[in-house]
Amino acid sequence: MKKRVKLTFPQHLIKEPVIFTMAKTCDVMPNIRRACVTETIGVMVLELEGEEENLEKGIQYLLSRGVTVEMIEGDIIE
Repeated sequence: MKKRVKLTFPQHLIKEPVIFTMAKTCDVMPNIRRACVTETIGVMVLELEGEEENLEKGIQYLLSRGVTVEMIEGDIIE
């Protein structure tokens, strides 16, 4: 199963390996579709692939770390 999400990272998480940790601990494969990172904020569009239960665990992990998660429907414009 695949889900597309937009993630917004607060400043204190920009240099942390949040996506890597989520992928390893929740058995989810992230595909970065778009990213914009500055010194004060990070915004990423990801396609997450995995079992539905693992995707939910991954999203909950991101939320627990303070990442804002928005679901994306439809095609991603490159």
